[in-house]
Amino acid sequence: MKKLYITLLISFAVFTVSYAQKSSKLSVSILGDSYSTFEGYVTPDTNLTWYFFDRKVKDNDVVAVEQTWWHQLLKNNDWKLCVNNSYSGSTISSTGYRGEDYSDRSFVTRASNLGNPDIIFIFGGTNDSWVPAPIGEYKESGWTTEDLKAFRPSLEKLLHYMKRRYLSVDIYFILNSELSDAVNASVRAICTRYSVPVIELHDIDKKAGHPSIEGMKAISQQVDVFIKQRNKK
Repeated sequence: MKKLYITLLISFAVFTVSYAQKSSKLSVSILGDSYSTFEGYVTPDTNLTWYFFDRKVKDNDVVAVEQTWWHQLLKNNDWKLCVNNSYSGSTISSTGYRGEDYSDRSFVTRASNLGNPDIIFIFGGTNDSWVPAPIGEYKESGWTTEDLKAFRPSLEKLLHYMKRRYLSVDIYFILNSELSDAVNASVRAICTRYSVPVIELHDIDKKAGHPSIEGMKAISQQVDVFIKQRNKK
């Protein structure tokens, strides 16, 4: 009886330690566009995805979720995914392609649906640059629907909201390579104002305008290096 009690006690202790270790993993949420999508791995599942199973390799060779930048980053750091709210073609502003209203999918609209993570990566601005969306003026408060058609006031509102909504959460902005000078400069200026570190990507291999397997690997590595160097300070 005593041996059984000790065995049960040890088993319980092992389970408790294992559960605590699992629970202590940092959780990550992503607010992104097509670069962070993959079929079956976005929330809500009605979000449009650009990466999917059985993609034609000649178009883009990323055909498995394990090849995405975020999956590699999480695996390498033993982090867990909280919410991946990425939407293909989405803009930070409400101005979409062909002048369409993208307010339903804008980063500003989706910012409230990121769960309760330890880390948030905002990976956007690419479509604002490609559309191109109006740049607009810097505006720190009192945003109107008209203001949010432009990039600068939209990013201001986004960060203003997120810094107050996600307290004690580490928020990073990932800035794609090959974007317009206006978008780049605006991201740097606004993120500095809201104390959001900017991870500026470089030399990202792309196919059809989107990261290839090599490009995804480079993004994961550059984000990882940035965070590790920052944590050393």
